Amino acid sequence: MGKQILIKPLITEKAEQLTEKRNQFTFIVNRDANKVEIRKAIEQMYNVHVSSVNTAIMPAKTRNRNTKAGFIRGHVSSYKKAIVTLAAGENIDLYGDI
Repeated sequence: MGKQILIKPLITEKAEQLTEKRNQFTFIVNRDANKVEIRKAIEQMYNVHVSSVNTAIMPAKTRNRNTKAGFIRGHVSSYKKAIVTLAAGENIDLYGDI
């Protein structure tokens, strides 16, 4: 089996604003996936027409927190996100299963 292209949709306040205002949906994708593969995966999975795909690699970040046991250092891994613009009149129902 080939690599998994789409990992999960990214649901944040900023992503929701893009969905409402510009008909753009945000997904976390495989780091090795290119724009053509992302376009084909979205069109096949959600049965929509994709106008454009923008990608960005989000850098890793360090996180620190204080606990009773002491100071804990950690990090959040880097990931690649894709912002997908759909054709006019198209929509993806991300909350359909809920």
